[in-house]
Amino acid sequence: MPKLKTLRPLVATIKPLVGRIPGEKARDQHRRQTQPWRAWYNTPRWERLRRQAFERDLYTCQRSGELCSGTGNDPNSPVANHKIPHLGRPELFWDINNIETVTKRIHDGMIQSEERRAQVEG
Repeated sequence: MPKLKTLRPLVATIKPLVGRIPGEKARDQHRRQTQPWRAWYNTPRWERLRRQAFERDLYTCQRSGELCSGTGNDPNSPVANHKIPHLGRPELFWDINNIETVTKRIHDGMIQSEERRAQVEG
């Protein structure tokens, strides 16, 4: 009986067509230099704190009442939002009573609009 050979795929894989936005790398570097508190988001302590907030809020968006059941970039994935923007103040950043569970859709839309408006007005 002859041996079966592996067939080559008929469709080749292609590299992503969309790369980084021009200037994004420089912007990220500038933010890291001028806002060192952003590194707090990459700590195990922050992961524990946000998980505690999600569990306390039963994975329910505190603004819309929607269940935060998504993962990653899904619109209904849970986001730990600081009710009072901390602006690098550790006492506000690490205060679980200043953190609420919201959906990514609410956070990226309504909440960030509110924060941008407050920056312009304030």
